[in-house]
Amino acid sequence: MVNTRRRVRPLTSPFPPALLLSLILPVLVLFTGCPKSEGPDNSRVGVSVRPSGEPSHTSPIPDGVAFNGERAMDHVRKQLEFGPRIPGSSELAKTREYIVNQLKSSGLAVSTDEFTASTPVGEKRMVNITAEYPGETKDVIIIASHYDTKLFKDMYFVGANDPGASVGALLELGRVLGGSKAKAKLTYWLVFFDGEEAFCEGWDECGKLGAPDNTYGSRHYVSQLKGKNEVGRVRALILLDMMGYKKLELGRDTMSTRWLQDILWQTGGELGYGAYFVDRPEGVGGDDHEPFLQAGIDSVDLIQLNDYPYWHKADDTLDKISAKSLKIVGDVVLASLPRIEQHALQQSR
Repeated sequence: MVNTRRRVRPLTSPFPPALLLSLILPVLVLFTGCPKSEGPDNSRVGVSVRPSGEPSHTSPIPDGVAFNGERAMDHVRKQLEFGPRIPGSSELAKTREYIVNQLKSSGLAVSTDEFTASTPVGEKRMVNITAEYPGETKDVIIIASHYDTKLFKDMYFVGANDPGASVGALLELGRVLGGSKAKAKLTYWLVFFDGEEAFCEGWDECGKLGAPDNTYGSRHYVSQLKGKNEVGRVRALILLDMMGYKKLELGRDTMSTRWLQDILWQTGGELGYGAYFVDRPEGVGGDDHEPFLQAGIDSVDLIQLNDYPYWHKADDTLDKISAKSLKIVGDVVLASLPRIEQHALQQSR
């Protein structure tokens, strides 16, 4: 992520009052006693949540299976063991093999899509990964992260938060979804994008009109959706990026779709996580959700960029993130899914 990206005015889709009322439901909080981890409010590390009043058949959250922040941290550790994970490198290939094996062990169907991208440093082989959790309909909600690290010629950069944390969280979400015995209304795709980072130092430094030096994997993914006439299937994209900082504070990305933000921020407040989902703008200016927004797909980016002091520095290391922060985001995403499904289904009527 690059905080020199251009700023974009917020998308303003007012949240309908009637829908807002229909989504304000009590939340049941169960304590499962997971071990403590770093970060504030350690007493909530083992919280497993589901908004009460939601029919179980509409929720992909399984009874008795909670998001485990320590498991997510283990996935981060494994990525860092591989070292810098540049597109086309053997280290990223090892990371990809690990991701695919973990997704399959969670019982999810996994596919890969290999493509060649023209970059400022030459042609690069890239591979996107998709895992599917099938629902009752073919309409899709995507939860995504990139899994490549930025190229630095003079720095050993392992990217614990960018993108290790979001990859770890997405793999743990896959375990929770894969363990569900309930049938979701919508199908879920967990997507890992290759080539999000720019090869040049700045986000826009080497970009050309129609061919930016960034978001290679997400742009290819959207082009594939268009080629298969499947854009209309995708009802929402939830993008995870740089959301593991132990001093977690997520502002509202100014490009993201408002109704998705409202559900996530409302749910975060109901779970007692309001201090981490704050009502201030987060000026990102571009990320893997941008190609989806341009294709007309409602999208939200969960990212802490502007006040993460270790962004694209050698000390973006494991000690900067926490299992607590990963669990906060995982809990909120899972608890929000039934409401996102409900909104998407109402829009399709």
